[in-house]
Amino acid sequence: MTDGPIWKRPETSAIGRPAERSRAQITAAAITLADAEGLDAVTMRRVASAMGTGPASLYRYVKTRDELLDLMIDAVAAEYRLTPPTPNPRADGPPEEGSRAGESPEAEAALGGSAEGDWLGGVVEVARQTRDLMGRHPWLTVAMPLRPTVGPHSLALVEHVLATLAGHPASGATKLQAYAILNGVIGLIARAEHAGLGDRQAELTGYLRQITREGGHPHLAAALADGRGPDGFDDVVTRIMTGLLGPAA
Repeated sequence: MTDGPIWKRPETSAIGRPAERSRAQITAAAITLADAEGLDAVTMRRVASAMGTGPASLYRYVKTRDELLDLMIDAVAAEYRLTPPTPNPRADGPPEEGSRAGESPEAEAALGGSAEGDWLGGVVEVARQTRDLMGRHPWLTVAMPLRPTVGPHSLALVEHVLATLAGHPASGATKLQAYAILNGVIGLIARAEHAGLGDRQAELTGYLRQITREGGHPHLAAALADGRGPDGFDDVVTRIMTGLLGPAA
């Protein structure tokens, strides 16, 4: 049995010596370490060394490494720049100058080209920022699935997503589940990008084309001969959310 989330406890004790550090300082040091060396490098000993102190001193502020991970995940969630959702002013109008040509109908909706863009556009923007955030902090792709956090910045993000989806008839539980699945997919995409798997994918595609020319895999050959490239990121997000939530009306 744990004491619950770290945010339930006051940062400093009313008794004992005055605090010499803060959770924010410890968290910042841990994030710097994780950004440079990965999540495995984040130990209480390494963080304490980076701060010029002993590991025992950190336990006044965080009880476990897991609590420190919670603080790290929530701290970087403050990097989101969230705009309150607003009605789509051009849901029934012509595309604005500068709109993207060649987008699928789903992606065009996500960018505000239809009434569904009221909620899809907002979710796509959050997804883009999540991908960028994971690019800046690659350790998030490992930490987030293991430590779903309920810190203030994380809760503000979830509240924003639910506000964006407020007009959709799906249940609240379904919306939360869809958002969790979306984050999992974004994490996989970000991990692949960080690992540089694009070149590897090109090599594998070339190999598969060679194999299919020899026969024996007709459906795979047809898929490779399709000629259409993979969906863009916005398309992937749109297909996930519309597939899980269904149409808005």
